[in-house]
Amino acid sequence: MAAPDRPVADAVTGHWVDRHAPEALRPYLRLARIERPIGWWLLLLPCWWSAALAAIAAGQPGPSLWHLGLFLVGAVAMRGAGSTYNDIADRDLDARVERTRLRPLPSGRLRVRHALVFLALQALVGLAVLLQFNRTAVLVGLASLAPVAIYPFMKRVMPMPQLVLGLAFAWGALMGWVALFGRLDAPAYWLYAGAIAWVVGYDTIYAVQDIEDDEIAGIKSSARFFGARVRLAVAGCFLAAVLFIGLALSGAGAGPIGLAGLALFAGHLAWQVARLDPRDGAEALRLFRANRDAGLILFCGLALDALWQGLM
Repeated sequence: MAAPDRPVADAVTGHWVDRHAPEALRPYLRLARIERPIGWWLLLLPCWWSAALAAIAAGQPGPSLWHLGLFLVGAVAMRGAGSTYNDIADRDLDARVERTRLRPLPSGRLRVRHALVFLALQALVGLAVLLQFNRTAVLVGLASLAPVAIYPFMKRVMPMPQLVLGLAFAWGALMGWVALFGRLDAPAYWLYAGAIAWVVGYDTIYAVQDIEDDEIAGIKSSARFFGARVRLAVAGCFLAAVLFIGLALSGAGAGPIGLAGLALFAGHLAWQVARLDPRDGAEALRLFRANRDAGLILFCGLALDALWQGLM
């Protein structure tokens, strides 16, 4: 028997999916995490960083608006597809964790075969977006499917599955660059490394919510792995993110405005570390969501730097 139709944990309070969407569509929208937009924001932001960084390197007065729009549509579609795939693979584990047991599949509100069809539709949207780019960008984008495919299974065998999540969620740091230049250069790789470290840091904060349930269910996570040193570990991840992104900015020729954006980004990450309390799951969720603002700060710094240099 299906569970009652209730919002899942960590959804945005009062989201339109839970208030206004037709009841028949709600399980699909929840499967795609539409009522939790932070996921597509975090997938999108490295794409936008990369597009802005490429604009700086190319001497253009800002990233391509067409590319930014494509990345937005692609991030929403592929975050939904990835979440759907993850929930299909994790439906038995999700049923044993308090925060996830009301998701559409473990709650019985949606059948696996329907989820598979929905997965295919979202993937087709993502493919349609990807095909708008140059051939090299298409190939690089398709390669991102490898870490996406293996991630759901890593939490069963790997003490830090967030590393694999980082490989997938940071992939956009390569895409903006290759979409403009048709190749990958050192600044794109440094940006990718920094984005991976950022993902591992913020997802470790997110995993703080589930430490007790994960131990019971046998789910591995970086929060469990680091234990009492979780704040120090997050600080180390964020420090690595800032250093690697700094190398990317230096290699791309970023100026004072871009570096100021990086400094503000670093300050935001330091604030998160200072606020993190491994015993406070609600605060951990708030800090995790705050990474959207951190990422937007960095993007604005890079975009304004491109504008300033492009007009000089």
